[in-house]
Amino acid sequence: MSGSCCSTVTFDGASAAYKRVLWIVIAINAVMFVVELTAGLASQSMALRADALDFLGDSVTYALSLYVIGKSARLRASAALFKGLSLAVMGSWVLIMTLYRVLYLGQPDEMIMGSIGTLAFVANVTSALLLLRFRNGDANVRSVWLCSRNDAIGNVAVVIAAATVFWTGTGWPDVIVAGIMAGLFLWSAIQIIRQSLGEIRNTAVIVP
Repeated sequence: MSGSCCSTVTFDGASAAYKRVLWIVIAINAVMFVVELTAGLASQSMALRADALDFLGDSVTYALSLYVIGKSARLRASAALFKGLSLAVMGSWVLIMTLYRVLYLGQPDEMIMGSIGTLAFVANVTSALLLLRFRNGDANVRSVWLCSRNDAIGNVAVVIAAATVFWTGTGWPDVIVAGIMAGLFLWSAIQIIRQSLGEIRNTAVIVP
């Protein structure tokens, strides 16, 4: 596995250990999507629903990452590009829904937000730790790491938002956190898209 972005050999995910980790992470994300979506609807929390959507997106894109391992460099880069674009769409949707929530602001259930946010944090930290040694690689591998890292950060924000909702007695912290998460999604999407497009251009030069 490559330990440096400047190395001439880039880790492409073709290892049994990495595939096992991906299967575990996919299962964690699929379960948490169901748990968090249910809690988000019950608590009327935009932050929880945004995070649930992220869990769903991660489950699908990690499965795609697993599928393209061992395929051509161009196909792996194209899969990463798709993931980047999907993340951008998801970030845009969360941002739009957050703005909508501003117009119809209500206070979410901070107890559900806090408890489920903590559970999601544990799930995402577990996933991030499993993927930590695979954080450097091609666009396909790196996109998985960026998504997991973002998820852990987002869950800390959800827990903080729940505490702040309780302290202030308003729903504004929930809206603000959802907006921050949307920005994080979009920034990661830009990084993934930029790297994948560079890899696609490189394969176009190498392969006539």
